[in-house]
Amino acid sequence: MDDQQRKGEDFRALHAGEPFVIPNPWDAGSARVLEALGFKAVASTSSGFAFTQGRLDGDVTLDQVVQHAEALDRAIGLPVSIDLEHGYDRDPERVALAIERVAAAGAVGASIEDNDPSQGIYELSHAVDRIAAAAQTAHALAFPFTLPARAENHIRGNPDLDATTARLQAFEAAGADVLFAPGLRTGEEIGRVCKAVSKPVNVLALRGMSMSEIVDAGAQRVSVGGGLTWIAVNAMAGAARSILAGDLSVLEGSPPLKDWFA
Repeated sequence: MDDQQRKGEDFRALHAGEPFVIPNPWDAGSARVLEALGFKAVASTSSGFAFTQGRLDGDVTLDQVVQHAEALDRAIGLPVSIDLEHGYDRDPERVALAIERVAAAGAVGASIEDNDPSQGIYELSHAVDRIAAAAQTAHALAFPFTLPARAENHIRGNPDLDATTARLQAFEAAGADVLFAPGLRTGEEIGRVCKAVSKPVNVLALRGMSMSEIVDAGAQRVSVGGGLTWIAVNAMAGAARSILAGDLSVLEGSPPLKDWFA
């Protein structure tokens, strides 16, 4: 069986099985660690990847993201999904092209959101057209490709859960395979979204939330976004401040890389 076919089928099967955590590596090394620790798939984080380029979230190009997708896929044997943000263009056909490009780089999934970085949330009919174009392209590929659609309004100044669920329902009807509304914080909110749609729901885990609450509310997939990146960066910055002040006691030996990278 073709390797991408296998990964695509494995990824699709995860969404039909028990609820699972899909962690978000920021580079090939972190992806290999997550694979070694036993995770079954990974999804890139746009903010974490942008950090590796010395940039803020939303400040990288599609070409860079495609290269990142290829690096992640080459580094591990797990299914890789890519955070494509808004698809790097307003036009539905260009969003579809972004799906094609990361699929050609080895990814078996990619998410599209409904927020333009410069102009805000897309009008619903245009947002639906974009998801429909992405879904048509994703489902025409020669291997299973999973498309999550993101409703960003909940974290973009309009935390109206009715508006969120209406958008997710429209994205489901347009062909999205997974529904994702970052910013949900309670079991009640998650439960309302899960009951409003029939496709698997991804929840972004945040500090203060519990895994049991998320799963009991009906979520199928749990991601952490840039969370792991910021744990690593904050630890590095804290140690660097201590070193700057003359304290070298914070230095540590290498982790078991020979085991993780075997």
